[in-house]
Amino acid sequence: MTEDFQAGQGLPADSGRPGSRYLIKGGAVLSLDPEVGDLERADVLVDGARIAAVGPDLHVPDAAVLDARGRIVLPGFVDTHHHQFETALRGALPDALLFDDGSGSPSANPNYGDFVLGRMAPLYRPEDVRLSTLFAGLAQLDAGVTTVLDISQIHHTPEHTDAAVTALREAGRRAVLSYAGGDGRPGSTYPEDARAVLERWFASDGLVTMAMGGEMYLDYEALYSRAWELGRELGLRIVAHAVSGAGTNPVLDRLARGEGGVGGNLGLGPDNLFIHMTGVGDETWRRVRDAGARVSIAFPIEMAMRHGTPPILTMQALGMEPSLSSDVETTMPADPFTLMRSALTMQRMVVNERVLARGDGHPPNHWPPPAEDDPPLLTARDVLRFATLNGARDLGLDHRTGSLTPGKDADVVLLDATALNVAPLNSAPGAVVALMDRSNVETVIVAGRVRKWRGRLLDVDVDRLRHELEDSRDHLFRAAGLRRDLFGRV
Repeated sequence: MTEDFQAGQGLPADSGRPGSRYLIKGGAVLSLDPEVGDLERADVLVDGARIAAVGPDLHVPDAAVLDARGRIVLPGFVDTHHHQFETALRGALPDALLFDDGSGSPSANPNYGDFVLGRMAPLYRPEDVRLSTLFAGLAQLDAGVTTVLDISQIHHTPEHTDAAVTALREAGRRAVLSYAGGDGRPGSTYPEDARAVLERWFASDGLVTMAMGGEMYLDYEALYSRAWELGRELGLRIVAHAVSGAGTNPVLDRLARGEGGVGGNLGLGPDNLFIHMTGVGDETWRRVRDAGARVSIAFPIEMAMRHGTPPILTMQALGMEPSLSSDVETTMPADPFTLMRSALTMQRMVVNERVLARGDGHPPNHWPPPAEDDPPLLTARDVLRFATLNGARDLGLDHRTGSLTPGKDADVVLLDATALNVAPLNSAPGAVVALMDRSNVETVIVAGRVRKWRGRLLDVDVDRLRHELEDSRDHLFRAAGLRRDLFGRV
């Protein structure tokens, strides 16, 4: 850290409130806005909740100063698919596959679907939902993720819904609740109460907004059709998984052909966000693109849990770009650095293998020339865009976040480039994507409000919440009749 940053200005007073102005001064700015550009040494003026100006040597005498020398300043990261209610089960399934692999040995390859959704999720009380969702939100905020789509498949009762939304608000970051079903128990009102949920919790244009979970499973056509209809009536994003072997892709194929939906043609549109899209046929992909639908890829999870190969090459061939998502913390972490590096290395590995396979006869110390159908190798800047601006676009929030653009909300992250794992700084995009981890996240700002300052989350009793989450975890295991074994498998 620079001496001034350690001992200099204090926390900007009343940050995020009207009338509060402060200057993030002297950082290397990665704006993700082509009009603003990249600035080797520049300032960001925050006025209330908004970005007022970005440029070198801004002169604002009445503004507090936040010294950003030696820091990379960029928009907050966006995660477009995270099941936050599962946080109490973090790391419990490091070796899991998505479904039963038919080996007859569940201890060898635990089955995520049966364990989490079939066995544990029905045991969640509303207080368990609140604690897991809140802890997940704070942990991601600590890692620089200022916006999340919480695919909240835990709405067993209205009380569970209230707990989920309460936690999203408590976390103090931008969030979209994808209102999805629970376990269908008596008392479940999904999807018919979507309007009531929207009116109860989302009447104002605040940090927390709503999307409609519209999962597409062969045995539940009436349910997903009704969810899509309600989502469109209410003007909400419609979010659904499409996964190899999950029974979802035939439904998506029919919808893409205009054949889906009970009582009418639901059709695809720009309000659709599809998750994974593994194993989807070429014609359906073209129809998804032509409809303006968006796609979120969870690279680490898809590679580890046998969802299918992340479809990045397909998207490139169609002129599309994904956003990035963490999916489930039962198996992989939810930090943006893991997501970006996984995307970069997976795509480059596949393309590089295609090139090397044509290697016979090329001159020594030279690779074969690229073929016409070889997709371009992803760059650090590409995946940085996936993790910020693309995420905001996929959630319909790019008018508010995703880039450091004057007039947008001030969702800003300061990353320490003087740290041992980064210095000396030679490339800002390269440092963020190739070198950094959550330890470099020094300051996090959401809508102008400083939420993490000099490496510490503000207004959060992490120890108390951790103990409460541990109690919640213990309840779930007891209720499931399971004994936790730190060195075994569930």
